Amino acid sequence: MLALYAHAARDLRLQDVTIADPGPGEVRIRLARGGICGSDLHYYNHGGFGAVRLREPMILGHEVAGHVTALGDGVTGLEPGDLVAISPSRSCRACEECLRGLPNQCLNMRFYGSAMPFPHIQGAFRQEIVADAAQCVPAAGLSPAQAAMAEPLAVTLHAVRRAGELLGKTVLVTGCGPIGALAILAARRAGAGRIIATDIADRALAFAREAGADDTLNTATIPDALAPFTAGKGQIDVLFECSGAQPALAGAIPALRPQGTIVQLGLSGDMSLPMMQITAKELHLIGSFRFHSEFATAVTLMQKGLIVVDPLITHDFPLAEYQSAFDTAADRAKAMKVQLDFT
Repeated sequence: MLALYAHAARDLRLQDVTIADPGPGEVRIRLARGGICGSDLHYYNHGGFGAVRLREPMILGHEVAGHVTALGDGVTGLEPGDLVAISPSRSCRACEECLRGLPNQCLNMRFYGSAMPFPHIQGAFRQEIVADAAQCVPAAGLSPAQAAMAEPLAVTLHAVRRAGELLGKTVLVTGCGPIGALAILAARRAGAGRIIATDIADRALAFAREAGADDTLNTATIPDALAPFTAGKGQIDVLFECSGAQPALAGAIPALRPQGTIVQLGLSGDMSLPMMQITAKELHLIGSFRFHSEFATAVTLMQKGLIVVDPLITHDFPLAEYQSAFDTAADRAKAMKVQLDFT
């Protein structure tokens, strides 16, 4: 059984890996689709991000879906052949943070494809995987490609929850890659009245418009594009910062209303903050990290047709063409969401 390992920056290898039979409460799954995430690209391009570095070979991937092939003892609610979206978020359910109701902050988190702990947590870009049944959300009615989008959608649903009430509010999304585009979809579903999107690439802004943004602004060609929204003390209620780029965050703060909310999703290392502006405007600065219960909600919203992710899936490649897949995913002029096809 083959799995896709990252050994170092620009060093991906398909290698054999063994797989066990499912134990009690576990299921065996034949992977169908896996989306290449921004964190996968950081490991591929740079060997990590911020202080998180590859220190041993690690299987990449955490946006996956597949078909159940075998059940361990005690598993109910799933049958062989079922399509499932697989949550990569495996909390221990016993530590202090889990018991406080914060499983996404688990002290013993086993999140697929993460080099944060050592030994690293191996990922899900493999032909078959054994997972806890609790990770598997039945995805009947979805395609494998759609089901594999549950993870990034869950990230943005968690961010929307962290932001609080959005009904009728003016929202700014900075950075219109897959997470930014999904944040637009999630904010609209939550009732945002007006959504403004900024990016430095016209192609990304085209996806933002398709996702439902009312205004799309290229801050590379028009650096002061947000100037009209700085009237008074600002016109924007909530910022979803999805780029992880300090200029995007700093450039958006003058457009925020007093007591507005910043939700930081983008991860690219530490960022300096204009604390005087944040203090004087009494802004709420909120981090948003991963998700938990929102994963099943993401599947449900797609099943009901309330959030449609298909336009964001621009490319798919057979697993054997992983190099082309990663090179395409790294080229923002070509791609939005690139998936590996494991069938």
